[in-house]
Amino acid sequence: MEMKLCGDKVLREVCTPVESITPDLLDIMDEMVQMMREQNGVGLAAPQVGDTRRFLVMMTPDDETVYCMINPRITEYGPKTCVMEEGCLSVLGGDNLPVFANVTRPESVTVEWTDESGTHRMAQMSGLAARIVQHETDHLDGKLFIDYLSPTKREMVMRKVRKHKS
Repeated sequence: MEMKLCGDKVLREVCTPVESITPDLLDIMDEMVQMMREQNGVGLAAPQVGDTRRFLVMMTPDDETVYCMINPRITEYGPKTCVMEEGCLSVLGGDNLPVFANVTRPESVTVEWTDESGTHRMAQMSGLAARIVQHETDHLDGKLFIDYLSPTKREMVMRKVRKHKS
């Protein structure tokens, strides 16, 4: 399994819903959890490993709860927003580490998904967990965190990304 990096077209594709939970899908999700942990990440979405189906894995850093979400959907956004630094395992700088930038997002969300056993789940998330699930579901819609930046800040990030590629 290989991490797709900024510039790869798969990161800009809108993913298709998962039709059925197969052993292959579960294996991919297990590998993604392992990859996320190895790279000290807190989330990984299917397009980041070249898969265009709607699923992701994420971990809440405080208690290290891992969520494997199939067809996740944010159904409600909280009214308050907050600014937090975000990075992405697919947006690397010249030092081969994620490039970070401040992003404004809703502070809380309600998310619904299907878990690995096929059970429908719903959770209200706030703080870092809400941030992670928004970042990862954006990947499923072909969006990157840099899309939320001003043109000037986005160019600063992209300059660092270009150093990685050269």
